Amino acid sequence: MIRTKRQGLIVYFQHMKNIRQIKKHGHLIHASKKMKYALLYVNQEDVEYKMEKLERLPFVSRVVPSYKPEVRTEYEGAKPDKAKQYDYKMGI
Repeated sequence: MIRTKRQGLIVYFQHMKNIRQIKKHGHLIHASKKMKYALLYVNQEDVEYKMEKLERLPFVSRVVPSYKPEVRTEYEGAKPDKAKQYDYKMGI
């Protein structure tokens, strides 16, 4: 099974009633009533196209891509704390 690369888009909007139209552009994860934004996941190869489509909508203030795919998550030379190692061995 091949997993598709996904990326998050944060969509700022004006009214909650427009969530249904935003939902058509990707997989809606979260929508905040107070802050008026929605977190949407789309395929990584479609990010630019979806951002353009969403920014054209009259009720959308702005669209910001998530930077998680660009952040390095593998660390080299990270040394664990010796006190913590001792605690783990003791079963604390």
